[in-house]
Amino acid sequence: MTAAPPPAGGPVLHLLCGKIASGKSTLARRLAAAPHTVLICEDDWLARLYPGEIATLEDYGRCSRRLRAVMADHVSALLRSGFSVVMDAPANTVETRRALRTIFEAARVEHRLHFLDLPDDLCKARLRQRNAAGDHAFSPSDADYDLFTSLFQAPGAEEGFDLVVHPAP
Repeated sequence: MTAAPPPAGGPVLHLLCGKIASGKSTLARRLAAAPHTVLICEDDWLARLYPGEIATLEDYGRCSRRLRAVMADHVSALLRSGFSVVMDAPANTVETRRALRTIFEAARVEHRLHFLDLPDDLCKARLRQRNAAGDHAFSPSDADYDLFTSLFQAPGAEEGFDLVVHPAP
C-alpha cells in the first residue's frame, strides 16, 4: 500500500494564538485531522519531559523555550519533507511569534497564524470546566489565567503573518 501524495498546495505550518482555554487545542486537533499533517502539542511534551517541574510562569517560560529550541529544526525538517505541522503551543507574544517565524521561513513553506479571539469571561468559564474534568496536563487557576493573560499580545498586521481570526462563538 502506498500513501497518498501530500496536498497540492504544499505543507503549511499552523500556529495558534489565544488566551488559556480559548480553544487552541481543540482547533489544533481539527487542523491536524487533515492528511499529511502532524500535531505537536507543547503541553503534552512539557508534562512528559518536566513532570512536576512547572509550577510558575518562569518555569513554563524556561521549559517552553528549551523545548521550542530543540523542536525548531525537527519541525522545519517535517515541513521540508512535505508534511504540514500544527504547533499546539501558544504564539501569544510578539517575541514568541518572531521565534516561530524562523521555522516556516527556514523550511520555505506557507503558514497560518490562527487567532482565537475570545473574551476573558468565556475563557475563564471554559478553564474552570476543563480543570473540573481533569483531562488536561495542566490545571491553571484563575490567578494563573490572569497572570498569563497580562502578558498576552494579540497579533497585529504589522507582524506580517497570514492571520486567520476565529471570533467568539
